[in-house]
Amino acid sequence: MEPILQTKKLSCTYSIGTPFEHNALIDVDFQVFPGEYVGIIGHTGSGKSTLIQHLNGLLKPTRGQILLHGQDIWANAKATRLARFKVGLVFQYPEYQLFEETVYKDIAFGPKNMRLDEKEIDRRVHESAYFVGLTDDLLQKSPFELSGGQKRRVAIAGVIAMEPEVLILDEPTAGLDPIGRESILKNIQDFHDAKNATIIIVSHSMEDMARVADRIVVINDGRIPLQGPPHEIFAHGDELRAMGLNTPQITQVFHRLKELGLPVDESVYTMDEAKEAILKMCQRRD
Repeated sequence: MEPILQTKKLSCTYSIGTPFEHNALIDVDFQVFPGEYVGIIGHTGSGKSTLIQHLNGLLKPTRGQILLHGQDIWANAKATRLARFKVGLVFQYPEYQLFEETVYKDIAFGPKNMRLDEKEIDRRVHESAYFVGLTDDLLQKSPFELSGGQKRRVAIAGVIAMEPEVLILDEPTAGLDPIGRESILKNIQDFHDAKNATIIIVSHSMEDMARVADRIVVINDGRIPLQGPPHEIFAHGDELRAMGLNTPQITQVFHRLKELGLPVDESVYTMDEAKEAILKMCQRRD
């Protein structure tokens, strides 16, 4: 299978020629395949946000390429414009970017810029609102009348309404309570399942990454030292800690149980796996 989106030797240097020159990305080779759900983790300043802002052409690389369906998104103006519609990016705290008079108009902003007809725009607005759990009665309200969680749903719906092939979300659950976090993650999963969309999610929550991601990519100091399925990544606990990261809390608990001599599997990284492992241990003791 060919990757839908990839980078080749992608490098980004900020403030070139000044005392503040900084290599944010260094020869990054990154691939995402159709329908994949990829999690990106890394400490603050590791290069996560810089990477995702290159993927839809918001930033132009210092060196290297970004390819969408094998075509360099910077080959010409048409390719760059296409990438910005096909690769949708939801920034961290996107609710601060709302500006229209109504929720409907805010969600419709992207599709209108795509020069779609009114019927198609209306379909996309209602469908994307449904995916993020917004009821029809909210569409004619001002987005500034909504709760913080509802505003975030509006912002996400505005990107989903462009029907991107790749949806990138930067810390979509940041600042939300547990119920809000669970709800947003379910909305994203529903969109992924219904549209077979490719999802890239950046998060500091190892628990969220363990639950939702097919593959986790670790960024550290502008490079990708580790990538693979969650169970492989979280098996590198010492390396992750050296990079300022950690394993999910449940994995830490099972590691401690192993140290205490209990016959448990240290590779547990979700609550469901923990429940199953504890039940098996109890059955063996019976």
